Amino acid sequence: MVLVMVFGVALLVAVLLSGLAARTVLSTSLLFLVGGALVSDGFLGLIHITPDSGIVSVTADLALFAVLFTDGMHVSLPRLRANWRNPARALGLGMPLAFVFMGLVAHYVAGLDWTTSFLVGAVLAPTDPVFASAIVGRAEVPAKLRQLLNVESGVNDGLALPVVLLLIAAAGPTAGTAAAAPGKIALELLLGLVLGIALPLVVNGLVRFRLLGAEPKLQPLLPLAIGVLLYAACHLTHANPYLAAFSAGAALAHTSPEAKASFEPLGEALAELAKFAALLVFGALLTPRLFGDLSLGGYAAVVLAIVLIRPASLLLSLLGTRISRKEKLVAAWFGPKGFASVVYGLLVLQSGIPQGEEAFTLIAVCIAFSIIAHSSTDVPIARAFDVEDLAGIPGEEDGRGEESGRAKDLQPLGGTGGTSGS
Repeated sequence: MVLVMVFGVALLVAVLLSGLAARTVLSTSLLFLVGGALVSDGFLGLIHITPDSGIVSVTADLALFAVLFTDGMHVSLPRLRANWRNPARALGLGMPLAFVFMGLVAHYVAGLDWTTSFLVGAVLAPTDPVFASAIVGRAEVPAKLRQLLNVESGVNDGLALPVVLLLIAAAGPTAGTAAAAPGKIALELLLGLVLGIALPLVVNGLVRFRLLGAEPKLQPLLPLAIGVLLYAACHLTHANPYLAAFSAGAALAHTSPEAKASFEPLGEALAELAKFAALLVFGALLTPRLFGDLSLGGYAAVVLAIVLIRPASLLLSLLGTRISRKEKLVAAWFGPKGFASVVYGLLVLQSGIPQGEEAFTLIAVCIAFSIIAHSSTDVPIARAFDVEDLAGIPGEEDGRGEESGRAKDLQPLGGTGGTSGS
């Protein structure tokens, strides 16, 4: 109950300060992260959470599933076909460069073995503009920049996952496990994709029967039921839940736009709650001991990951594109590490690989520094694009603030502006 009380207090404070946060360097995401750290064993000692606690993996798992499910609902295939070039460069060239550069830095600077070093690179490769919503959530920001960050962050989680799983297997204690891993991982991914597409199609078919159908009041619960069933089915069958969630959201939006529209407010609120819970629990892991366990080389690797590796990788991938210099620099800076990296980092820790704890410490510190750096700079940088009314409270047309929904919304691909928040 103490954890529930702490979450309730943090949620109340975050809501009351959200208007202020949208206009300043303060971030509601950062409030939950700091709140979790303050009530943990390292400070007030109100809650006792360790990396191997069940609540850590469960909250991170649910948060990523909810985020990807709602993200998938914002995918528009026509818009993606019309705006694929710059995101394709970021994903096809920028992301592999970041992966390789981070692997080299983790080995030569942080002192990890080669396999674990590239595993850290794969975990930290995905980005999450949920912590840069003043940029991706504003119509005043150029559409090309918003499209680039939105599509990149919406897809790179899934691209990184197979690499993470393969490298965990390769770093494991037995060669046989590593040899069998590619086929097992491919099967889990394929099963997740099949379940994610099939379940919404089946439910949509049932709705078309004359005697079946949801009344308007209960219609928002139909996609929620699909999500709950899918989450349980994936864990019962060992299908990959993250690919299933994203593909289910996309399939549902494509087959039943009315269901997507009715579920969107509820879905965004649930994803936001899951995100805040995961941040609170993750913050509780950020004890002074964890920061003390990271070597000087590890801290150097963290700084390089944020201020050099991501910016250099994306700038190289965008050479020759028709994006202005200012937009390229902003896109290069906003490569924050988010929920995918938290979940994948926990997978590394719980895998039992020889240097798993060292890798997790490096990953956790990097995520914490990234959240602080990126969530506190989106508002000042947004002002460079003449974004003035950042709060989204009374008077703004869309009525959304800095973190009122999902920042990784792909809706802006049509250039209409606005997202469902962060």
